[in-house]
Amino acid sequence: MQPVPAITPEPVAPRPRRGLRWALALAVLGAGLGAAPAAHAAASPYERGPAPTVASIEASRGAFTIAQSTVAASSVSGFRGGTIYYPTSTAEGTFGAVAISPGYTATQSSVAWLGPRLASQGFVVITIDTLSRYDQPASRGTQLLAALDYLTNTSGVRTRIDRNRLAVMGHSMGGGGSLSAANSRPQLQAAIPLTGWHTVKNWSGVRVPTLVVGAENDSVAPVSSHSEPFYTSLPSTLDKAYLELNNASHSAPTSTNVTVAKYSISWLKRFVDDDTRYDQFLCPAPPASATIQEYRNTCPHS
Repeated sequence: MQPVPAITPEPVAPRPRRGLRWALALAVLGAGLGAAPAAHAAASPYERGPAPTVASIEASRGAFTIAQSTVAASSVSGFRGGTIYYPTSTAEGTFGAVAISPGYTATQSSVAWLGPRLASQGFVVITIDTLSRYDQPASRGTQLLAALDYLTNTSGVRTRIDRNRLAVMGHSMGGGGSLSAANSRPQLQAAIPLTGWHTVKNWSGVRVPTLVVGAENDSVAPVSSHSEPFYTSLPSTLDKAYLELNNASHSAPTSTNVTVAKYSISWLKRFVDDDTRYDQFLCPAPPASATIQEYRNTCPHS
């Protein structure tokens, strides 16, 4: 792994609960401090980067210049190494972090496109290789958490990360693993299973904001027996959404996909960074289109 210069972390205030943040925002508005109805009120201290636009979240790269480093399998335990992508500047403070797992028999190369895409939007990202290509979803979930622990505790980029703002993603069995990780670590801020596969269908115990991404023509993890029951089993009180990709297959998230990137970025920004500027892309629910077969959610976010 190439050396990363030590950065002194900037102090970050304790993160208030979502309900409290909403109450504070209402109090500010009630006090008449908003200059105009369109003004952005009660900005989160974790906002990173310029105000978003459709063009900015659909772009192949965001506003942050990034670098990457290799994590050798021999240097870690709990997962089989990977690649870290991170913003080179810390002028805006620390960043949230995301761990991403590939699916059954796959390597990190199958999800590698997400690394620079997300990092350039203001996240530290690690794409991992699993201990075995045949690891089941629960094991992949444990490995995602091991990767986050490595990032925040011993990696060369640990001072760039806010350890209270972490998320998991994964494709196929890696997506199932992201659900397992969220179920076992409710302190996570977001989970995104991408065309996820898991034998467990009931995730009523999850307390982590979750975006479930399915694909209309998925024959490996059909939405009727995977993504849809995953979504419906999540608590109705949870911030959750279901995005079904139109006319897409199981492998849709394994190569550059603007729709996957657009809504993943928006979800991570909204719930890892508490950045309400991204609500506009999630609430109200985007309509069916050439790329979206269906979108369900529990808006408004609170």
